[in-house]
Amino acid sequence: MSDIITLDDTLQLRAVDESHVTALHQLVLKNKVWLQASLNWPQFVNSEDDTRKNVQGNKMLHERGYAKMYLIFKHTDVVGVISFNLIEPLNKTAYIGYWLDEDHQGQGILSRALQGIIHCYVQRGEIRRFVIKCRVDNARSNRVAVQNGFTLEGCMKQAEFLNGDYHDVNMYARIIDTVSQ
Repeated sequence: MSDIITLDDTLQLRAVDESHVTALHQLVLKNKVWLQASLNWPQFVNSEDDTRKNVQGNKMLHERGYAKMYLIFKHTDVVGVISFNLIEPLNKTAYIGYWLDEDHQGQGILSRALQGIIHCYVQRGEIRRFVIKCRVDNARSNRVAVQNGFTLEGCMKQAEFLNGDYHDVNMYARIIDTVSQ
């Protein structure tokens, strides 16, 4: 099983690896201010060693199949992350997380990455239900879900604690059964 998912001539998803720690760390630092508006973890990333520990933990979860973390590469540059933050093997369900470098947003990169990872895991027969949870007030993330065929299943009240407050969270899902070959 390859740890690289090729999306097109310019984009690839590559499984998280320690060789990418420096590039990923620099990308997190570059985007830290806006990331902290949407995610809790960036506030805890201060040194490259913090990023290395995160990568090591995610690599272990990736290899064991509990989660999957891919870096989004445009040519040779890391421009974002897409992951299955949690996989429920029995239910064939994956909870998706993602973020993209601010300079690369609005170009369809995230949608191509999302479609690519979904297609790959459906073809493998490993996942059939894909879930995106995002804060109601995160318009961009909600738009990514809708534009990629996800259906709003509901709103969880005060389900995410971020920056000192509780926020409502939309839950989207997309179910794709494997096609018999």
